[in-house]
Amino acid sequence: MEHIISKLRKYEIQIRKAINSRMQGDFHSIFKGSGMEFDGVREYQYGDDTRSIDWNVSAKGHGTFVKTFKEEKEQTVFFLLDVSASQEIGTPGAQKVDIGKEITGVLTLAAVKQQNRVGLLTFTDQKEKYVKSGKGNKHGYAIIHQLYNHVPKSTKTNISEGIKRALEIIHKKSVMILISDFIDEGYEQSLRLLARRHDLVVIHLKDDRETQLPNLGIVPVYDKESRQTVWVNTSSKDFRKKLEKTYTVNQGELEKFCRKHQINYLEVNTKDNYVPRLIKLFMIRNKTMKRD
Repeated sequence: MEHIISKLRKYEIQIRKAINSRMQGDFHSIFKGSGMEFDGVREYQYGDDTRSIDWNVSAKGHGTFVKTFKEEKEQTVFFLLDVSASQEIGTPGAQKVDIGKEITGVLTLAAVKQQNRVGLLTFTDQKEKYVKSGKGNKHGYAIIHQLYNHVPKSTKTNISEGIKRALEIIHKKSVMILISDFIDEGYEQSLRLLARRHDLVVIHLKDDRETQLPNLGIVPVYDKESRQTVWVNTSSKDFRKKLEKTYTVNQGELEKFCRKHQINYLEVNTKDNYVPRLIKLFMIRNKTMKRD
């Protein structure tokens, strides 16, 4: 476990240094959400939104007053991580599930350093592991330990179900980071609802082995989710079309969906160094979020 913690620390420092150098020390903004908290009241001015009028204060007869708000300094960052068996694709130690855990660990360390609350929910076709949000380095390391020590009860995938569980548990608006390979269907409505209630970041994990299957004729393929071996004709045009639809067309539609609904989207391939991609994501978030 120590070597994992050491690796995560190294990547977290690497990201923090890069962000600091490019943002003149404005590293905290990468987790900045759109949460607002009540700050006080002031007299109504021409052009103010009438929906912000504080009618209770105004009714006292000293004028019309509006509520003012300020951005919440303390953010809650929640990781929603897919740990289904379809994630177990790739080189040992660098499978999709491994990269998902690493990204969760690195960003957990980054978030707790910025005094944010951090929580975790892992899922398959059911809720797997839930860690209530908390603050501090001790809590951050506890999340990492539970993340790496947990063995999923199920092998199957149901992204919609995972999102529904998150919506039931997490009520306060949070920076929600959803990490999955998105090899599933029918989750769009749940994803849209999650984006409405939270500041959503989608991290899409991929591995080239899923699309670069050689033409070997009829071969046995082991399905990790169903735990069954099926025979497929890798040279069949129908099989190739189905493969392309699952991993290329459908997942291209996910990126379009995210753009349409103002969801931050990041694709991460298991063969690539994900640190520069995370830095790029944070640069984009920094530009789109309000500064203090």
